Order: sequence, then structure tokens, then C-alpha cells
Amino acid sequence: MGRPRTTSDEAILQAAGRAIGRHGPHGLTLAAVATEAGLSPATLVQRFGSKKGLLTAFADHANQSVRLPFQRARERHDSPLEALHAALADLSSAVATREELANSIGLLQLDLTDPELRERAAEHARRMHDEIAALLAEAVAAGELAGQAQVPRLARAVQIAYNGVLIVWALTGEGPLAAAMREAVEETLGVKTPNQWAEQG
Repeated sequence: MGRPRTTSDEAILQAAGRAIGRHGPHGLTLAAVATEAGLSPATLVQRFGSKKGLLTAFADHANQSVRLPFQRARERHDSPLEALHAALADLSSAVATREELANSIGLLQLDLTDPELRERAAEHARRMHDEIAALLAEAVAAGELAGQAQVPRLARAVQIAYNGVLIVWALTGEGPLAAAMREAVEETLGVKTPNQWAEQG
């Protein structure tokens, strides 16, 4: 009988996410992830085979868990639009500095050049779009958005705004990321921010 695993694959993949934030995808090594997870590099080789195997597992885990921030947001907020803001803030909360965000965005370079990773990244984008669209449809049903809103197109615009804010904030670092994200999404949806209401008052 083999020795039981004392550290789950999920915990290791979370450590991989932190290591990517620290080192970027090109500077990432199994040794760096092992240090972050409190394991030996040999353990990671045994579980994932290689750095590529680890990154593939990391991408699969991201696809399986993309719905979780949206589920948590629904549980905390009665308003679908507030749930949307909370979910997007949750998704971007893993990074605290411009450098960490830049390193995480750097993973896109690998996604675009490796067919397996590109397929997984595209699937992640599709799943995120569907989650955004579901909340926007709920917002229409709740009267928070106009009934004639074209939900799929609006969801695509929100997703583009989300990704755009990440890139701009990584470049400038101006203000809190969550505040920038909320303002961009509200502008995309045509919903006035509290500051805009105050200016008109």
C-alpha cells in the first residue's frame, strides 16, 4: 500500500498559482512550486510529471472552479448585478500587486503558443462568459437591466472590460483594482457609479 497523500492536488495547484504570481510562467520551476507548497520537487514530478504537466493541471483546475466565485456571490447578494461585481472582484483578488498581476497575465503567452493550453484557456473564457451571461439574464428578470438587453453581447462586453482593466491596471497600478473593475463594468452596463450620482446631485 502506498503512502497517503498529505497535501492535496488542489493545495498544490493553489501554490502553483501563487508561484506564478511571484515568478511569472517563464521563471516558474517545479522547485519554486514545491517551496510554495512545502513539498519536494520529486513529489511534484511524481504527481504531474513535468512543468508542462503541472501547468496543464493548473489550467484544468481553473476551468473546473471558474463557477465558484459566481456561486459564492449569489449566496451573498440578492441583487444579480451586485453578485456580478462581487464575482469579478473575487476572480481578481488573487493578485495584490502590479508585478503579480503582470506575471499572471504572462501566462497568456504560453496559452497562445501551446495548443493544449490554448484550448484550455479558450474553454475558461467560454465558461466565464456563460457565468456572466447567467447573472445578466437574472438582472434583466429582476428589472435591474432593461428588458431588451441583448445578454450574450452584453456578457461579451463585460468580459472584455474585465480583461482590459486587468491589463491597464497592471501597467498603471492606479487606484484599487476592485474599484477600477467595478467602474468599468458599470460603464459597460450603462449603470451609473455612486460618484456619478453624487456629481448630478
